[in-house]
Amino acid sequence: MKRLIILAPYPIGEAASQRFRFEQYLAYFEKNNWSWKIESFWNMRTWKILYRPGMNFQKTLGLLSGFLRRFLLLFKLTRVDVVFIHREITPIGPPIFEWIIAKILCKKIIYDFDDAIWKSNVSVTNSFADKVKWYGKVKHICKWATLVSCGNNYLCNYAKQFKNDVRLIPTTIDTNYHLPDQKTENKIPVIGWTGSHSTTYYLNLLIPVFKKLEQQFEFELRIISNKDLQLPLKSYRYIHWNKETEIADLQSFDIGIMPLPDDDWSNGKCGFKLLQYMAVGVPSIASPVGVNTDIIIDNETGWIAATENEWFDKISFLLKNIEARKGVIAKASVHIEKNYSVNALKEKYLLILNQVARKN
Repeated sequence: MKRLIILAPYPIGEAASQRFRFEQYLAYFEKNNWSWKIESFWNMRTWKILYRPGMNFQKTLGLLSGFLRRFLLLFKLTRVDVVFIHREITPIGPPIFEWIIAKILCKKIIYDFDDAIWKSNVSVTNSFADKVKWYGKVKHICKWATLVSCGNNYLCNYAKQFKNDVRLIPTTIDTNYHLPDQKTENKIPVIGWTGSHSTTYYLNLLIPVFKKLEQQFEFELRIISNKDLQLPLKSYRYIHWNKETEIADLQSFDIGIMPLPDDDWSNGKCGFKLLQYMAVGVPSIASPVGVNTDIIIDNETGWIAATENEWFDKISFLLKNIEARKGVIAKASVHIEKNYSVNALKEKYLLILNQVARKN
């Protein structure tokens, strides 16, 4: 059995990036002659407080602990066939560990990322981290890797500047887990959004739209996040993200939204909100940014809205037209299953692992 070690920022099962990029493939890898182990930088104790204000002493201890565990890990890599690095090995500083693994230990590396992580995008809560991040390390890790896998073409085009062997592996949904629900319609239509509190500013783009909608329609803006965003809207309702209830919470939406500004960071995003909505049978509207226009075929698998007026018009249309919402669900489900599901991509992912393991 071949051995895979995964170096990732967060504990297993805790971060959407990891869950949708590789964690949901692990059982399939294991069935196909790969043993695996995930080594996270942040331990669970630190992860639970990482985005809370204050608690700097505990965060510093967690940071030092992470660096120590990374150092000790170097001595355990001798019999590993492939090292899979998701985003980065350490959250701050230069890519010293990546260089050692590639150049000293001569390990075969798959380097994977699903955001434009060579750009600054640090939350206000942890703005200090922006001063100690080493954004330039992404290009070096690309050069040292055996193969680079990215979540969309925008990211692949960046990586191809530094590496010839770059593969597109879209962020995917496990459609055996994200299932549609034969639900009755909500008495009051629910417009839903899910995401981290650090991405609140995406929703701020639509606050004027929702204030205008509130004057004409009765609806609920249901937000699933890890922190109450406290949006200044009378339609706003917060639901704390819970892994145990996330599918049912998503299924409760009547309309899913994914607003994005047209900037470098947003173009690097991989659209997993849309994938979630569409997989559980929620008709969706998104900004025409990055991979969104691949996931949504306008007026067929969902709707695209570029301006405030378009957002207002399309949300208004869907609030008034239940049949229009129902009409896209089946096509969206087929589109996701064919192009963005674990079932569709698992063989490709396994092939990449085996190819890297065989390289000299």
